[in-house]
Amino acid sequence: MQAQQPVVIMTQPACSPMAQTNNWQTGIFDCMSDFGVCICGTFCHMCLSCQVAADMNECCMCGGSVAMRTLYRTRYGIPGSICNDYMITLFCPNCSLCQLKRDINRRKAMNAF
Repeated sequence: MQAQQPVVIMTQPACSPMAQTNNWQTGIFDCMSDFGVCICGTFCHMCLSCQVAADMNECCMCGGSVAMRTLYRTRYGIPGSICNDYMITLFCPNCSLCQLKRDINRRKAMNAF
Protein backbone atom coordinates (compact mmCIF):
# COMPACT_ATOMS: atom_id res chain seq x y z
CA MET A 1 0.00 0.00 0.00
CA GLN A 2 1.40 3.33 -1.06
CA ALA A 3 1.19 6.40 1.23
CA GLN A 4 -0.52 9.46 -0.23
CA GLN A 5 1.45 12.62 -0.67
CA PRO A 6 0.31 15.44 1.64
CA VAL A 7 -1.62 18.26 0.00
CA VAL A 8 0.30 21.51 0.10
CA ILE A 9 -1.67 24.74 -0.14
CA MET A 10 0.32 27.40 -1.95
CA THR A 11 -2.13 30.31 -1.68
CA GLN A 12 -4.75 31.21 0.89
CA PRO A 13 -8.32 32.08 -0.07
CA ALA A 14 -8.92 35.82 -0.15
CA CYS A 15 -11.95 38.02 0.14
CA SER A 16 -13.89 38.51 -3.04
CA PRO A 17 -12.90 41.57 -5.08
CA MET A 18 -16.44 42.94 -4.67
CA ALA A 19 -16.07 43.04 -0.89
CA GLN A 20 -12.85 45.03 -1.18
CA THR A 21 -14.12 47.71 -3.56
CA ASN A 22 -17.62 48.45 -2.22
CA ASN A 23 -18.18 51.64 -0.36
CA TRP A 24 -21.07 53.75 0.87
CA GLN A 25 -22.98 55.26 -2.05
CA THR A 26 -23.00 58.66 -0.29
CA GLY A 27 -21.01 60.24 2.51
CA ILE A 28 -22.24 60.56 6.08
CA PHE A 29 -23.01 64.29 5.61
CA ASP A 30 -24.39 64.14 2.05
CA CYS A 31 -27.90 65.14 3.10
CA MET A 32 -28.51 67.24 0.01
CA SER A 33 -28.04 64.23 -2.27
CA ASP A 34 -31.51 63.04 -1.17
CA PHE A 35 -33.31 65.87 0.58
CA GLY A 36 -36.49 63.83 1.17
CA VAL A 37 -34.61 61.25 3.22
CA CYS A 38 -32.92 64.06 5.17
CA ILE A 39 -36.25 65.72 6.00
CA CYS A 40 -37.79 62.40 7.03
CA GLY A 41 -34.79 61.55 9.22
CA THR A 42 -34.82 64.97 10.85
CA PHE A 43 -38.52 65.28 11.61
CA CYS A 44 -39.60 61.65 11.88
CA HIS A 45 -36.56 59.62 12.86
CA MET A 46 -38.68 56.66 13.97
CA CYS A 47 -40.53 56.53 10.62
CA LEU A 48 -37.26 56.41 8.69
CA SER A 49 -35.89 53.84 11.12
CA CYS A 50 -38.90 51.60 10.46
CA GLN A 51 -38.48 52.06 6.69
CA VAL A 52 -34.84 50.94 6.90
CA ALA A 53 -35.78 47.95 9.05
CA ALA A 54 -38.57 46.98 6.64
CA ASP A 55 -36.17 47.25 3.69
CA MET A 56 -33.86 44.79 5.44
CA ASN A 57 -36.65 42.49 6.73
CA GLU A 58 -35.80 43.24 10.35
CA CYS A 59 -37.70 44.38 13.44
CA CYS A 60 -38.89 47.99 13.26
CA MET A 61 -37.10 48.88 16.50
CA CYS A 62 -33.69 47.94 15.00
CA GLY A 63 -33.64 50.34 12.05
CA GLY A 64 -31.27 52.94 13.43
CA SER A 65 -29.17 50.65 15.57
CA VAL A 66 -25.47 49.85 15.48
CA ALA A 67 -26.41 46.25 14.71
CA MET A 68 -28.39 47.29 11.62
CA ARG A 69 -25.59 49.50 10.31
CA THR A 70 -23.03 46.73 10.92
CA LEU A 71 -25.26 44.11 9.28
CA TYR A 72 -25.76 46.28 6.21
CA ARG A 73 -22.09 47.20 5.98
CA THR A 74 -20.93 43.59 6.19
CA ARG A 75 -23.63 42.38 3.79
CA TYR A 76 -22.40 44.74 1.07
CA GLY A 77 -18.69 44.53 1.86
CA ILE A 78 -18.38 48.15 2.98
CA PRO A 79 -15.15 48.71 4.91
CA GLY A 80 -15.41 49.74 8.54
CA SER A 81 -15.67 48.39 12.06
CA ILE A 82 -18.25 47.89 14.76
CA CYS A 83 -16.48 50.56 16.79
CA ASN A 84 -16.82 53.03 13.91
CA ASP A 85 -20.50 52.07 13.47
CA TYR A 86 -21.06 52.64 17.19
CA MET A 87 -19.39 56.06 17.19
CA ILE A 88 -21.34 57.24 14.14
CA THR A 89 -24.71 56.08 15.51
CA LEU A 90 -23.92 57.53 18.95
CA PHE A 91 -22.77 61.01 17.90
CA CYS A 92 -24.75 61.48 14.70
CA PRO A 93 -27.76 59.12 14.70
CA ASN A 94 -29.75 61.10 12.10
CA CYS A 95 -26.83 61.28 9.68
CA SER A 96 -26.12 57.57 10.17
CA LEU A 97 -29.72 56.57 9.52
CA CYS A 98 -30.05 58.89 6.51
CA GLN A 99 -26.84 57.52 5.00
CA LEU A 100 -28.15 53.99 5.42
CA LYS A 101 -31.48 54.82 3.75
CA ARG A 102 -29.80 56.71 0.89
CA ASP A 103 -27.54 53.73 0.28
CA ILE A 104 -30.52 51.34 0.26
CA ASN A 105 -32.36 53.58 -2.20
CA ARG A 106 -29.38 53.80 -4.54
CA ARG A 107 -28.72 50.07 -4.44
CA LYS A 108 -32.41 49.45 -5.19
CA ALA A 109 -32.17 51.81 -8.19
CA MET A 110 -29.16 49.82 -9.48
CA ASN A 111 -30.95 46.50 -8.80
CA ALA A 112 -28.15 45.60 -6.39
CA PHE A 113 -30.23 45.42 -3.20
